[in-house]
Amino acid sequence: MNELLKSDFISRWKKYFQNAPMPIALFYSDELHNAEPAKKNASHHCMIADITKVFNGQSLAFNNDNISCGGGLRYCGYSDTLRPNFEFFLSYGIEGKMEGERYKKDPETVLELMKNAPKLKAPATWLIAKPFEKLNTDDNPEIILFFVTPDVLAGLFTLANFDRSDLYGVKVPFSAGCGSIIQYPLLENRSDNPDCILGMFDSSARPYVQAGTLSFAIPMKRFEKLVGFMDESFLTTGTWKVMEKRISGKKNR
Repeated sequence: MNELLKSDFISRWKKYFQNAPMPIALFYSDELHNAEPAKKNASHHCMIADITKVFNGQSLAFNNDNISCGGGLRYCGYSDTLRPNFEFFLSYGIEGKMEGERYKKDPETVLELMKNAPKLKAPATWLIAKPFEKLNTDDNPEIILFFVTPDVLAGLFTLANFDRSDLYGVKVPFSAGCGSIIQYPLLENRSDNPDCILGMFDSSARPYVQAGTLSFAIPMKRFEKLVGFMDESFLTTGTWKVMEKRISGKKNR
């Protein structure tokens, strides 16, 4: 990663977002980039639990051998298959055989949804997840991911729309938790005019993140521009100063 961009963001983040947690970066590579392969679990294991570890300072690497969730394999691009009877699993299940998640009204709705669902193929062996501060010049991040509270989200959302003349600089696709932080942001980063992705609405993944937080993923193409806007945006106004104090935990006077 460009060292100047990295240092500029860190200084501006601390200035305008105070002690809000720093983001992490995700990217694909055939090398480990000083990351440790995530531990393989024998049973189903949501990779969001491991992503949380990255926010706590670990650098982890994922591939088709250590992701133990079918959804994680699919949304990270290591598989293009769905579990049998997926349309029943996502809706009301099969009596006596499968409990449904009831995220969709019926199997027919799921089948229609899947017709338009995007696909992702992992371009390299490893999906690397690193704390932003640990990025170096050999790393090429594709997604900058935040776990945010409402006040921080308000700042990122408004910044994401700063130079946009349309109303939709941020998308909220219906998706599994890992899809909202990996698949959709990565596909956006491959587009000419990428949007940010708001996510972590998946009730199955939410137990692995702190209460009161959502995810905000910025494609790297977009991140480079948004960092450059910070010092000329609303973040410099008195209005945002009120939010700065709330984010920092200080009482407004």
